[in-house]
Amino acid sequence: MGKNPSKGKQGTTTKRQAVREKRLRQQRKRRLYIILGIVGVAVIIAALLIIPSLRPVGDIITITPQERPMVDGRAMGDPNSPVTIEVYADFQCPACKSFSEQIEPQVVDAYVSTGDVYYIFRHFPFLDDRAPRKESDQAANASMCARDENRFWDYHDMLFANWNGENQGAFNDKRLVAFAEALGLEMEGFNQCFNANLNNDEIDADLLTGKDSGVTGTPAVLVNGRLITPGFVPSFVEISEAVEAELAKSSN
Repeated sequence: MGKNPSKGKQGTTTKRQAVREKRLRQQRKRRLYIILGIVGVAVIIAALLIIPSLRPVGDIITITPQERPMVDGRAMGDPNSPVTIEVYADFQCPACKSFSEQIEPQVVDAYVSTGDVYYIFRHFPFLDDRAPRKESDQAANASMCARDENRFWDYHDMLFANWNGENQGAFNDKRLVAFAEALGLEMEGFNQCFNANLNNDEIDADLLTGKDSGVTGTPAVLVNGRLITPGFVPSFVEISEAVEAELAKSSN
């Protein structure tokens, strides 16, 4: 009994169509999964960025402004001093907090107040490089807006007093503005500066200069342009030895 060739051809075509339709369905599923994945990631990122701004400011530790010698912006001391100390720091860095509270006051008392050292704070924000919220960058930004009102060091102290961990929300934008309010800064000017990040070029310049000087972490201390104890936080004794060596050179 003979076979109908058209019937066999039709069967083959139907199988091909079925395979093609199955492939198209699989492709559509894959595209749907990809789209859902992208949307999911976008929602997570948005939540990480938005949720902190919805939280209340929370408790703020206030400070009593400290007298510092010959304050000029983010520097203190006599700019004609024979020795210049530059300290590179990230406000989210726990070792920077310890340095500012324990070692820096000793340096100020022993050398800045006496006219031997000109002391400069340099920005090196890096601890938020892989974080969705740029708390290191924004803390630097806010401190520079305080600098524009010659209140840098008060804001510096306020930041470290309210530190509670890296990228944990302590320095979200709401809190950074609240710190300025607590210090009694002129808020219209501060907010304009902060929202526009007007001092970003100076912060970036510090970061670049620090890298060129061999800074890889914070706090890093340079004495007359020389990085001391690279990779380690210097003690007061180590800073003192470096300063005394430079003072001896200047007196010869």
